[in-house]
Amino acid sequence: MSRILWAVHAPEPAMAEPDDHGRAGRREGEPKNPAGRRTGNETPAEETTQLRIPPPIPPRAERPAEETTQLRVPPAEETTQLRIPPRPERPAEETTQLRIPPRAEVPDETSAGEFPDAEEETQQADRGANSRHRGSRRRPVQSSALAGRLAPLARRVKPQYPRPGRTGWRRWVPSWRQWLAAWGLAVGLSASLLAIAYAATDIPKNLNTYATQQDNVYFWSDGTPMARTGWVQRQAMPLKDIPEQVRWAVLAAENESFYSDPGISLKGISRALVRTVGQGDTQGGSTITQQYVKNVYLTQNQTVTRKFTEAMISLKLDNRMSKDKILEGYLNTSWFGRGTYGLQRAAQAYYGKDVSRLNASEGAFLASLLKGAGLYDPTLSEKNHDRAVERWSWILDRMVKIGKLSPAERAKYTKFPEPLKQGRVYDTGKQSDYLVELATQYAKKAGHISDKEFDLGGYQIYTTFDRKRETALTDAVAKARKKALKSDPATAKTAHYGAASVSTDGRILAVYGGPDHRTQGYNESNATTVPAGSAFLPFVYAAGLQHGIHKTRDSTAAPVSPESVYDGDDGVPVSTPEGPYWDRSGKKVAAHNDGNKSYGPISLRKALAGSVNVPFMQLGMDTGLDKVRQTAEAAGLLPSSLGPQVPALSLGSSTPSAIRMANSYATFAADGSHTEPYSVRRVTRNGSSVALVTPRPHRAVRPEVATQVTEALTDSFREAHPAASQSAPRAAGKAGTTHDDKAAWFVGTNSSVSTAVVLYRLDLTKSLEPLPLKGIAGTPDDDVPYGIWAGAMSPLG
Repeated sequence: MSRILWAVHAPEPAMAEPDDHGRAGRREGEPKNPAGRRTGNETPAEETTQLRIPPPIPPRAERPAEETTQLRVPPAEETTQLRIPPRPERPAEETTQLRIPPRAEVPDETSAGEFPDAEEETQQADRGANSRHRGSRRRPVQSSALAGRLAPLARRVKPQYPRPGRTGWRRWVPSWRQWLAAWGLAVGLSASLLAIAYAATDIPKNLNTYATQQDNVYFWSDGTPMARTGWVQRQAMPLKDIPEQVRWAVLAAENESFYSDPGISLKGISRALVRTVGQGDTQGGSTITQQYVKNVYLTQNQTVTRKFTEAMISLKLDNRMSKDKILEGYLNTSWFGRGTYGLQRAAQAYYGKDVSRLNASEGAFLASLLKGAGLYDPTLSEKNHDRAVERWSWILDRMVKIGKLSPAERAKYTKFPEPLKQGRVYDTGKQSDYLVELATQYAKKAGHISDKEFDLGGYQIYTTFDRKRETALTDAVAKARKKALKSDPATAKTAHYGAASVSTDGRILAVYGGPDHRTQGYNESNATTVPAGSAFLPFVYAAGLQHGIHKTRDSTAAPVSPESVYDGDDGVPVSTPEGPYWDRSGKKVAAHNDGNKSYGPISLRKALAGSVNVPFMQLGMDTGLDKVRQTAEAAGLLPSSLGPQVPALSLGSSTPSAIRMANSYATFAADGSHTEPYSVRRVTRNGSSVALVTPRPHRAVRPEVATQVTEALTDSFREAHPAASQSAPRAAGKAGTTHDDKAAWFVGTNSSVSTAVVLYRLDLTKSLEPLPLKGIAGTPDDDVPYGIWAGAMSPLG
């Protein structure tokens, strides 16, 4: 019989009572079996015939179930080993010992497959025991139970692909759960990417240069467009100057939810992306915000990348900029066809008026052009006309539907608002360029606008030029030029014509600057090239009437009247209080009449009417050449154009321009009140007024003096052109010639308009010196300058 030695050791916690899966668990009131760490000399448990277990020690505290499986090994020295003689080795399967495998061992298939949860907990407890020092009571990891509970769920959620239990192609068809999971993952990733993209996208600080570039537009005196400068036909207008119904016509056509949407249309973007990716083109559907972003921040490239960037910027812009500002920018940058950008230029191109004067019907047509001007401009084809009418009607109906146009007002718009057959063609490069040049110079000076600011564009220059008078003046010059080329081609080839019409209040109404600004850059109407000749005599006459004369040195000025008599004989020497006037060569200076004709004693009024030169040279000396000069400047001639202060000054040695001569004669017609000539009456930039320094009238000569000069000029006109004077009793003017036949003038007024015409010859390829006219100016019966004047002033009545 085997001997049994009892091992004395400290009491151990009660063993757990096995649960339903065979795991150790606590059984109520049952003692716990001791356990010790097995050494190499220990006899296997199956060889023990009896094991006495000491009485259980009452539990000290409730411990987690995991701790009940811990086996505490008593110290070796306290154990009395039971020595059993060796026996033959038996296979492991014959043993009855409950053997707890070491950590590294793997349980057999039966136990692992039968009790998977128990196996996990056992391994977890063993790992916890081996990771602590013997006797440690640190709490084990709590997540093992949660992991055990989640494991079955993880196995169920884990996609099984290809799908088990299916055959053929069905193995590769995802289940609805897999489809749902994939869709959720895609949505989550997309949302994350969009959030990152939104945060990373910044609104560009610099606008698209092309989108913000504008031109400067010039208008006739009646407000219709005249010309423009700049590469882009665009004019920005503030939203307040665009009628509300016109705005809503655009919104009804393009984006009726503009004021409520977030700046983008998901439906539109999706449709555009599908068409871009699938069919290689793009589709509309963008909001107005997106279109504005494309116009001013991005290029027109039709790519998915550009579309995505457009959407991101649109979202941010909608949060940072007011809806009104976005709409204003869109209306000022959109393409409307006929080379125009923005509603302002479109209104001018299609209806010849400012956008502020458009009604809802016209606005609806212009809104239809946003869908494609090449398809909806009714003047291009019959099909275009049909499309335009259909869309125009649809937009008006849409406005009624969204409550922005009353049914009663809609009923008024039954007739399609036919646009102009052609847009206002700007006659650039020809005669209008001379007008633009004058207006630009004046606008910069009067508005204190620098060249740099003006070149940025956006200015609207409302000129004083009268379209009808400009056309009449241009046609009159063209007729005279054509006639001269036909009668004497060689002489007429070097002929130059300059003309201008100015009102008594200073407005420049028309000018003729040359045949073509592209071939002749300088403006004949503003050139100071040739002397005024006898056309200067009215200024000497006015100076004498205004200031009186001095026959002796330091004497009191004696008054002069139109009836004052002077010697009209040809070649009479000019005298001073001290005697004859000598020139630098030592010769007496004498005046000569046209054709060296003598008139004897003659009144100043008759002398002016008959263009007798001699009396006025002497009158100038008696009045004082300084007074003559002063009067001419007060009437409107520029100081720089006046000749030297010598006796020849009175006979027209000065070289005024046609504009200044017309303006000065207008001073006499305005009862002696002079206003500096100006070509611009108003300037705005993007709808805001630019302050101008406008000229004010001032007194040049006394009213009675102006009347006396006008009466003498009226006599002159009647004597030279008796037939015309009958239909124009208020016409007044005179011809001007020079002693060397190098210039021919006619300057005259009718009612409140004064026109000056000058003709001379100049061969620019050889010299800047004027050449003799050689009969190109015509004869007294067929005076070419007068013919142009009459054509420009027609009808004279």
